[in-house]
Amino acid sequence: MLSVLRNRTYRHLFTAQVVALVGTGLATVALSLLAYDLAGGNASAVLGTALAIKMVAYVGTAPLISAFADRLPRRALLVTMDATRAGVALTLPFVTQVWQVYVLIFLLQAASATFTPTFQATIPEVLPAERDYTRALSLSRLAYDLESLFSPALAAALLSLVSYEWLFTGTAAGFAASGVLVVSVLLPRPRPVERAGGPYAKAVFGTRLFLATPRLRALLALDLVVAAVGAMVLVNTVVLVRDAFGRSAGDVSLALGAYGAGSMGVALALPRVLDRVGDRTLMLPAAFVMTAVLGAFATGLAAGWGTGGPGAAGPGTAGPGEPAGTAGPGAPGGTAGPGADDPWAWAALLVAWLLIGAATSAILTPGGRLVRRSAGAPDLPAAFAARFSLTHACWLLTYPLAGWLAARAGLAVAAGALTVIALAASLAAVRLWPRTDPAELEHAHPELPRDHPHLAGAGRSHTHDFHIDGLHPRWPPARDGAGAKAA
Repeated sequence: MLSVLRNRTYRHLFTAQVVALVGTGLATVALSLLAYDLAGGNASAVLGTALAIKMVAYVGTAPLISAFADRLPRRALLVTMDATRAGVALTLPFVTQVWQVYVLIFLLQAASATFTPTFQATIPEVLPAERDYTRALSLSRLAYDLESLFSPALAAALLSLVSYEWLFTGTAAGFAASGVLVVSVLLPRPRPVERAGGPYAKAVFGTRLFLATPRLRALLALDLVVAAVGAMVLVNTVVLVRDAFGRSAGDVSLALGAYGAGSMGVALALPRVLDRVGDRTLMLPAAFVMTAVLGAFATGLAAGWGTGGPGAAGPGTAGPGEPAGTAGPGAPGGTAGPGADDPWAWAALLVAWLLIGAATSAILTPGGRLVRRSAGAPDLPAAFAARFSLTHACWLLTYPLAGWLAARAGLAVAAGALTVIALAASLAAVRLWPRTDPAELEHAHPELPRDHPHLAGAGRSHTHDFHIDGLHPRWPPARDGAGAKAA
């Protein structure tokens, strides 16, 4: 896997990604403490609003920027976004009003929504060989997982020496270092693309490409599976561990660590696995595995895991923010039930989170290969921007759903509802992704004149590597495989 780091350009870009991720992790901790300083007991509401603003910025900004990205030098664009993020991070310690936090968070996340898809679209051109690109995707997944474990530990160590305001300085330093690393290499020039309809057509093209390409429609459904199951893990782990199972705060980190360990383990193994099996063969079963695991866990919660009785994982358990071992409103007693210390239930949660993390990596890591395969080089920025936006739209749906259902109807209901969403999305992915998915497709161009350059030497009916673009606005109807070359 590490062989791709011999490529100097990729090595600098990957290092830039890592240091920027560490900076982002420090900002997450510092922002929580800043929100508490500004809002006290309402800090959760401030952070929840900031998270919603983040998702809105991600969903709305990426497609708009992609309309102009082909006109801007990539290196200059990436460095400008790093400088913007560093500037915002340095400004955050000086805010005095909550609304100022919201404005700065929007600017920070809008810059990230510009940087990340542009960065993702650059890597396939830096590493054109699919084998190398697969290894780069696994390294990227590994970097995200390691950051989720390393950044909180680093933040805790720094907070023992300095006040939290200095964490924002670390964030700015991370973004500044990322900018320096990007400046140190030459990046491929974007290829200008002319589209009828101007900037609007460019802004919506990536979304149209996703919705018109069968394998990308399936990828969007799989991203919804990840968002549904992942929301249960990321939103409700703390409530499960502290309230339902009555365990210590340290066990929250252990549970999230199991999720990260599963993801990292698969990320390390994927390059060799994908050398032997196709993306579809790996990703679809992974979706059903994580759905089944969450469904089984929901069944256990409904049976009374954590309190020893059916329904105890619902509104009668200790609520978020209440001391572990106490009961929420309407609970029959003042202590957690006899199942709260059940070692089997705790072991089941760790195994479930480990498997969900593994399946998550098995879906997310190869996703970049599908995007790369489904778009021509000039359209890669639009395609990656669309995936970035659409994926976060899935999270924008499932994050609040996971939290609201858990708080109002109980953890078992939340897990069950998210399981239903994940199952429906898994079945949709199977239906949307054809079993035979060749790269080259036979198709016809009755609308083009015979002397059109695209038809030179091929005729109106021909076969080539098929992508949705200006000349190919629709996916051709399925054929028996004649003239198709498998990917």
